[in-house]
Amino acid sequence: MKVANKVHLILMRVPAPMYLGIAVLIFATSNSVTKKIVEIGQNHAIDGRNPISLCNVLFVGNICALGLMTLIFHQDWQPQTLKALTRKDWISLTITGILSGAIAPALIFQALGQTNITNIVLIGRIEPILTLVLGVWLLGSRVNSWSIAGSLISLAGVIVTAFLGTSGPMMTMAGFQIGTGEFFVAIAAIIGSIATVVGKLQLQSIPLGIFTIYRNILGTVIFFLLANLLYGPNHFAEVLSPFLWQWMIVYAAVIVVMGQLCWLAGLKNATSTELNLASLLNPIAAIIMGYLVLGEAPTLAQYVGGSLLFVGIILGFVGNLYEAQINRELVNLNPRDAMETAIGFRGV
Repeated sequence: MKVANKVHLILMRVPAPMYLGIAVLIFATSNSVTKKIVEIGQNHAIDGRNPISLCNVLFVGNICALGLMTLIFHQDWQPQTLKALTRKDWISLTITGILSGAIAPALIFQALGQTNITNIVLIGRIEPILTLVLGVWLLGSRVNSWSIAGSLISLAGVIVTAFLGTSGPMMTMAGFQIGTGEFFVAIAAIIGSIATVVGKLQLQSIPLGIFTIYRNILGTVIFFLLANLLYGPNHFAEVLSPFLWQWMIVYAAVIVVMGQLCWLAGLKNATSTELNLASLLNPIAAIIMGYLVLGEAPTLAQYVGGSLLFVGIILGFVGNLYEAQINRELVNLNPRDAMETAIGFRGV
């Protein structure tokens, strides 16, 4: 049996929440691990340059991930499969690839050099809130009052962190002072939420292998061109360093490939509420990993913002249980009643 088919069969057997949980743990660790290996690179400078710079991590990490993804999903790239994709599919893939594969990661990596991990993960919680809103608007997803309340409280936690827990360089926006790093994270989160909802729509008709590999290639190329344009052609001078590649192969296998595959596998069949809950769990794990890996203890503002986020997580969890109960009740209805209930809700 072909490798891609075997992978697809395994993906189908595991429940979506389990994939989302694994992805959340990996993503929660990623920023701390990235910052740590950049610090390691500073201790192994070449001609005064860090071989494991943030840009090198993103660029080489994506190349390593591409190689691993190609081994797993190369069978998806058959001529007949590619011909089945419409022009609209390719345009949609291209937009998603540029947004989520190049611009959003570049903003996050830029923020890593300007603020601490806790601020990055707390302000990044704008993403699940927007994903929930877009899921209702574009996908007709079912959302209950518990999930809405949880998202609103979580948003309050994000606002507290953004305006009271700022660290690093500052900028003025609409009369308010906000950290440059925090602003980059917020923009990346908005892009990520759009990409998540669009990706869920794309995975209904586009094979996972084509989706991941095309996004990876496009994101890597666009990022490389932007970095050269902004920082000059010498910015990737140490990109061939063996020391860099040793770290990046491990980084790509665990953080990039395993994290993305688990997230996308869960994304395909998860409800918007499950996605929201999985994303809301991320800050708790990320803050813990920031302390364990980097020794970053939260500030007072971060404790307040994190506490509000934790309340939002609890309410989101209650909402998830409520939705599961509703789904079980729908199963017990006869087909006509179940259909009318679904249509009625979408009408609202």
